Amino acid sequence: MEKARPQWGNPLQFVFACISYAVGLGNVWRFPYLCQMYGGGSFLVPYLVMLIVEGMPLLYLELAVGQRMRQGSIGAWRAISPYLGGVGVASVVVSFFLSMYYNVINAWGFWYLFHSFQDPLPWSVCPLNGNHTGYDEECEKASSTQYFWYRKTLNISPSIQENGSVQWEPALCLTLAWLMVYLCILRGTESTGKVVYFTASLPYCVLIIYLIRGLTLHGATNGLVYMFTPKIEQLANPKAWINAATQIFFSLGLGFGSLIAFASYNEPSNNCQKHAIIVSLVNSSTSIFASIVTFSIYGFKATFNYENCLNKVILLLTNSFDLEDGFLTASNLEEVKGYLASTYPGKYGEVLPHIKNCSLESELDTAVQGTGLAFIVYTEAIKNMEVSQLWSVLYFFMLLLLGMGSMLGNTAAILTPLTDSKVISSHLPKEAISGLVCLINCTIGMVFTLEAGSYWFDVFNDYAATLSLLFIVLVEAIAVCYVYGLKRFEGDLQAMTGRTLNWYWKAMWACVSPLLIIGLFVFYLSDYIVTGTLQYQAWDASQGQLVTKDYPTYALAVIGLLVASSTMCIPLVALGTFIIHRFRRGGSASVA
Repeated sequence: MEKARPQWGNPLQFVFACISYAVGLGNVWRFPYLCQMYGGGSFLVPYLVMLIVEGMPLLYLELAVGQRMRQGSIGAWRAISPYLGGVGVASVVVSFFLSMYYNVINAWGFWYLFHSFQDPLPWSVCPLNGNHTGYDEECEKASSTQYFWYRKTLNISPSIQENGSVQWEPALCLTLAWLMVYLCILRGTESTGKVVYFTASLPYCVLIIYLIRGLTLHGATNGLVYMFTPKIEQLANPKAWINAATQIFFSLGLGFGSLIAFASYNEPSNNCQKHAIIVSLVNSSTSIFASIVTFSIYGFKATFNYENCLNKVILLLTNSFDLEDGFLTASNLEEVKGYLASTYPGKYGEVLPHIKNCSLESELDTAVQGTGLAFIVYTEAIKNMEVSQLWSVLYFFMLLLLGMGSMLGNTAAILTPLTDSKVISSHLPKEAISGLVCLINCTIGMVFTLEAGSYWFDVFNDYAATLSLLFIVLVEAIAVCYVYGLKRFEGDLQAMTGRTLNWYWKAMWACVSPLLIIGLFVFYLSDYIVTGTLQYQAWDASQGQLVTKDYPTYALAVIGLLVASSTMCIPLVALGTFIIHRFRRGGSASVA
């Protein structure tokens, strides 16, 4: 049976598959946000520490388990102990939840990519109102990029209670996204192995092009100075360390079962220790590289908005006080404002409420992550670039490659245990299993194309794979070190690869990494308890901005089910296995 198992064409395919899976959208839209929030360059200190004590060891652990057991997550953990089959089941459930909502991002990417060929870009200007007497009121109160995202793309409802109808354009884009995934995974490692060369390497080509363009933009240095200026006091902030650990954990894709699935197709003699180090270093380097690109564009956007604000103030004061054109400039603005306030206090008092407070620092301080960064902040910057259509096409093409690469790993985590199952694979060919998984995911994913779909997307994104993954990986580390036995596992690795396991890996697996996960677990639980009623951001069309609302009772119930449905798999499967063993023993004893 071991010989019949499919294998990667060569070790490079495996490395590219891991990189394509690990390097995803979080590297582009989450890491830059954390740098911005927690001290710029100083955030790299906790980030690199967590990479060494958590990221690398746990990545190596999962790759080693997959390569040693040569099965998907369910079979691998069942091989370690019959009572641990629930760990694999929990990983499959979490991966299923992730696949359901993650591919919606690719659907949005397709939507924006198709619109990127228009001139002008549809999010660059506000549309006219129904009477054609002015601009749309909602767009004027917000911005053209926000309006295109919330109204044209999502057609978002005022709250999560108002589900609305399915939006056919995003629904078609979601169907296309799932069709693309199906074509990539159709023949298992044979097709995936070829696709990952593109999904892993092409995003770097786009990032390099964007870096060259970003560095030549006016104001790019303002963003880079902001990023690399360390705020040392943030090193004493525990949240900086917690977020660094969380970013490493989720960025590498630990606990989903994807890495175990990929490693199960390796030759037993493969040097997975070297590959774990390569993948984790490439992943972290990509995050830093993507941040340089993001902050150069962020600096351009902030400088553009700041100078635009100054020009509006200059125009207002010039017209209000009949000043000579060109007399008032950015350099003498504050001095002239002081003169006008003292000389014409009455008139200046009337104008004062209309004078905006322009600040480059406050523009740079505006921290945005996730879909807000990808579909609002980036599009805001792109629309002000020359040849904006080209940069828009490149950007959303890159997002799609990153998203598709991660989806290949997510689906592998689901498909590998299913194709490993003799019951399922004896009745259905691999292509049919892949098709059914994609069809079920696509059908359920239509929920996210409702008018309230964006709110449900946030529910799944925030709660489907947070506490569950921490619990899964904690059980994995304990299972290898204390159930299977660290010495026994060390012997297996030495027999497989011919290399001894040094003290660093053993110390991390047995002590440091599990304690760190427990600390993260406690933090998240206490944070949820202290926060009280869970809340979400809803779009208020009348104000043209986001407002905070409490989740309704049924949404809280869904959140509870998302967490429980995966984590409870571990104790329930263990209990079921125990009962079956007792029943069999009892049956054999009565026969005797």
